[in-house]
Amino acid sequence: MNLPNLISLARLLLVPVVVWAILDDEMGLAFWLFVSAGISDAVDGFLARRLSCISVVGEYLDPLADKALLMSIYVTLGTEGYLPNWIVILVVSRDVLIIGGAMLYHLLTQNLKMEPLYISKINTLAQILLAGLVLGAHALDIEADIAIILGVYLVAATTVASGGGYIVAWAAKAASLEGRSS
Repeated sequence: MNLPNLISLARLLLVPVVVWAILDDEMGLAFWLFVSAGISDAVDGFLARRLSCISVVGEYLDPLADKALLMSIYVTLGTEGYLPNWIVILVVSRDVLIIGGAMLYHLLTQNLKMEPLYISKINTLAQILLAGLVLGAHALDIEADIAIILGVYLVAATTVASGGGYIVAWAAKAASLEGRSS
């Protein structure tokens, strides 16, 4: 296992610590762990490219660590009342849709290449910013209610657009598969 993969693995192992910190109302710790996870994500990507050690394991481990951290934070923030339940359900449902669709496509074609949509990248950025805003506001005792509300609606809009984009893309791929088998 190379250094970038070890950094991704460490980020994955950080997930339960961040969840514990939020559940125990240690928002300062949760915020700084979230910030360090973001920095480590940038570092492992930089090192993988710089050291020419991009691997198949890393191609799966890095996004798994990112997704596990972000989804765990959203679920925990929702459970603790820092985010509305409906946005947590929407965000998690989109990810279940994407994972389920990817698994089905792979099952049918044995040829899955994950290519995130542009709107999906925007959605991920919005989700990260909202999680950081909520954690940071509570960690640093900053009044950010309006910004959080706006962030929730931005995340909702980009989540719906991203989920819809994947449905359209997969429908087109399914139609092309049907066309080939006829």
